[in-house]
Parts: sequence; structure tokens; C-alpha cells
Amino acid sequence: MGYLLLILFLIFTVPASARPADPLPQLPTALKQQGKAGTVERVVDGDTLVLAPSGREIRLVGIQAPKLPLGRIGFKIWPLAHEARQALIGLTMGKKLNVYFGGARRDRHGRVLGHLARVRDGLWIQGALLRHGWARVYSFADNQAAVREMLALERAARQEKLGIWGKRFYQIVPASKAGRFIGSFQLVEGQVTKTAVIRRWAYINFGANWRKDFTISIPRKRLRRFRKRFGRNLRQLEGKHIRVRGWLRAFNGPMIKATHMEQIEVITP
Repeated sequence: MGYLLLILFLIFTVPASARPADPLPQLPTALKQQGKAGTVERVVDGDTLVLAPSGREIRLVGIQAPKLPLGRIGFKIWPLAHEARQALIGLTMGKKLNVYFGGARRDRHGRVLGHLARVRDGLWIQGALLRHGWARVYSFADNQAAVREMLALERAARQEKLGIWGKRFYQIVPASKAGRFIGSFQLVEGQVTKTAVIRRWAYINFGANWRKDFTISIPRKRLRRFRKRFGRNLRQLEGKHIRVRGWLRAFNGPMIKATHMEQIEVITP
């Protein structure tokens, strides 16, 4: 009875454009190092599961699904968190998965940071969740493999308003309103007004008042990698419309710290 309800849930909650008629997202070639395969015995939330027989907890690296409290006192559940978990259950429960790596292999909690693919048909689990709109891209400086492919899948789901993208909670935030979302993970976009490099930091400003307006900060020691993508001088970004993803903090106004260039997308050339 439980599996029947799960099948009905997936039929009626996954939009038609994201159902099996779409090609199955396959693992990007950049992910070549394979870990030990296992069968899914438990799904913790929308981006974490446990493999048998080892009991390894796998954090699906590169994505962020809506969060469940998971015992955290006072934590408010994010919209569609249960639905995202059910989507992962439908994709993986009882199925044998291969584990692949594209960077750091464990997080500070001891969980394995892996990309997952079903042995039976090669379905890339991260790709499927992104394409169906059950997660956002969430990359790290030490784990950047396949970000380009993940962004493309996220973009397609967002354009079709699938899954989380039909909820206001997950919509892209204009830079002028970023201050309303301090302490949360957001996609923020707007027009760059000015850039500067001061001591150990580089700044990309989105307003005339750097003490109040939204800013992206970049550690100077990482600036060389950004310049490979955006040019020798960050001033080339001035006047352009860009999008950045990360956790919003309050520091002379709302700010996102960018540790790697994959966090930033140039919307207008």
C-alpha cells in the first residue's frame, strides 16, 4: 500500500514536462573516480541517504534540497521539504547506486560527499532532482565538478516553474531586496555598479552606498581564479547584470561571500 501511494504521489506531483519523456540525466564525464557501490536503505532528506551494507551516509554533493528540521530545535521546515524527500525516495529507494567523486570526499560531519548514479540505467541522481525542480545548485570551492551541467538543469526547471520554482520562497531575489533575507541561502541578481580590491578582499557592489547595499565579497587569495573567467580586472563586470548564489550575511549591508567563480553567473554579456 505504501509503495502504491508513493507511485501516485510522483505521478500527480511531478509535472508532465519532467516525467520520463525527458532524457535521463547522465553522469558528466568530469566525474570519473568511482567509490564503492551500495543499495539505498534509508533516505534522510531530499539530498542525503544511507547505503547498505556499509551504512555510509551520502550527502549528494553539489545540490541543496529543501531542508527538514531533523531534530534541530526551533528549525522551521522549508516549503516542499517532504516532497523533495519523497522524490529522492522514488528515484533511489532499494536501488543499487554507484558513487562518484568530483572533489573533497567527506564533510565536517563525516558524511561521504558523492555524486550518485543508478547502476541499472545510469541515471544521475543529482541531475534528476535538479531537472525536476527538487533542489538548487549548491557548490563549494573544494567540490566544483559538474557545476556547469547542474546549472543548466536547474535553469530548465526554473524556466518551467517545476517543483520548488513554483514557490515564492525559492524565487531569485533582486539585489535591492537582499537585506530582507539575511541568514538564508539565496540566488541574488542585479546590476553591478562598482568593483574594488581593498587589502585582503575584493568587492562587487550593487549600489552607490556600500554600507547598505548588497555586495559580493571575494577573498583576495582566490581572485586569480575569478580573473580567469571574468578578465584581468573585475571592473569588466561593472554595468553588467549578474547572479550570485550563497548564504546572505550582514556586513555593511547584505553580503554573499564568493569563494569560487561557479557561484557567479553573468546574465548580460
